[in-house]
Amino acid sequence: ASTKEEIQQLRIQVEEMQKDLVEIKKLLEEGARAPAAKAAGFRAQTISIGPSPIKGKVDAPITVVEYSDYQCPFCARNYRDVMPILQEEYIDTGKLRFVMREYPLSSIHKNATNASMAALCAGDQGKYWEMHDQLFDNQRELGVDNLKSFAATIGLDTASFDECLDSKKYAAQIRKDMASASKLGMGGTPGFFIGLTDLTDPDKVELSAYLKGAKPIDSFRAAIDELLESVE
Repeated sequence: ASTKEEIQQLRIQVEEMQKDLVEIKKLLEEGARAPAAKAAGFRAQTISIGPSPIKGKVDAPITVVEYSDYQCPFCARNYRDVMPILQEEYIDTGKLRFVMREYPLSSIHKNATNASMAALCAGDQGKYWEMHDQLFDNQRELGVDNLKSFAATIGLDTASFDECLDSKKYAAQIRKDMASASKLGMGGTPGFFIGLTDLTDPDKVELSAYLKGAKPIDSFRAAIDELLESVE
């Protein structure tokens, strides 16, 4: 019985790895079809943060804006490997504020749009980041029923959450986020735009750097530390 159980677990692991490979292949094909100019199209510019969810001090000198897809394996890798270090070294120390924007690739990730809506609906009750963590921690279970279960897990008013999700309240906001990414020249998820916070008007950020894809923490450190040196 023990051997049979081990074999079954191995089969499940192999199936999960195969699903990962299929998703990665699709993402690579999507990137290959994108015009080269789009990936290289970023130019330094000033943007407004608006209602986007924020981690950290509003007036932190450096701002990072991430565009993400909750079903994207590369986005999940960043969540697991990079975000805890950014949180400890830069966000918690008041050097960085982290801004999240939605970029669900619905053509290859059927649950991504609803997942983004779930995060924004949780934000109505002050728990965007709690839902954000639930979504990445349970990336293979993002059907509507699961999203509603996560709402209960993090202590939301589930009736209000369900109404928000079912009505697609944030569909327009998600479209706006995606349009803003296109204007910035983003070439795929995850995408990170880094710049100086305008301390006279913290809603504004002077973006000067773009990191495309799942980058190691040293790439973030280099970009952030260079900007920190310019304001010290």
